[in-house]
Amino acid sequence: MSDPSRPRASLRTAVVWEVLQDALERRVKATGRETLDVLDTGGGSGKFAVPVARLGHRVTVVDPSPNALFALERRTAEAGVADRVKGVQGDAHGLFDVVERGGYDVVLCHGVLEYVDDPAEGVRNAVAALRSEGVLSLLAAGLGGAVLARALAGHFKEARQALADPNGRWGAGDPVPRRFTAGQLTELVEGAGLRVGAVHGVRVFADLVPGVLVDTEPGALEALLKLEEAAAELPAFHSVATQLHVLGETQGATEA
Repeated sequence: MSDPSRPRASLRTAVVWEVLQDALERRVKATGRETLDVLDTGGGSGKFAVPVARLGHRVTVVDPSPNALFALERRTAEAGVADRVKGVQGDAHGLFDVVERGGYDVVLCHGVLEYVDDPAEGVRNAVAALRSEGVLSLLAAGLGGAVLARALAGHFKEARQALADPNGRWGAGDPVPRRFTAGQLTELVEGAGLRVGAVHGVRVFADLVPGVLVDTEPGALEALLKLEEAAAELPAFHSVATQLHVLGETQGATEA
């Protein structure tokens, strides 16, 4: 099972998992409750929901894919957390058709904004699901990382096209409908009424380093993980990250 806390999987998820774990711990201390209510929109088969549930929290996963929810059910059973994870079919647009408004301490919105028709509405709905003291974890595809990847692959026209395209797409064959800059994501979060607590670049180097080097060179994986973590908070690297992570906090959470 892919788990953000396991080294090989964490090449892609370590930075987000560390930030999320810290946010959960701070919410536990602030609320005085050991068990938080967490909403994972677009949570798929439970890449984050399962480890969050292992920490003792209740997680509701909303995903439009029946296959993903079936995989979630199987994964939670294998992990022994089926009693703490609930999967429901739905999407960001009709979020409150399936979950409670204002009912969650933490909301995860990972890999959702790329695919919704209206990213601002998607963020507003995620924020509306939070309690007065709550935290939003937002993860989306970064524009700069895609431009850099196309250029390094020798596809210079596609790299330039991604730079010029309002949605950051490099062409008709691009599987990602929309990409963002750090500025665009922070604007969406602030526009929904939250304070931006932190911005991190995710997969700054991991997607550029040959996998064979990481798998065969002694100590390479650990060293690469440390490099990713060191670069994640530096604004200079946000512009070349494959993904961008923004942590947003309600005014109540900021004051707590």
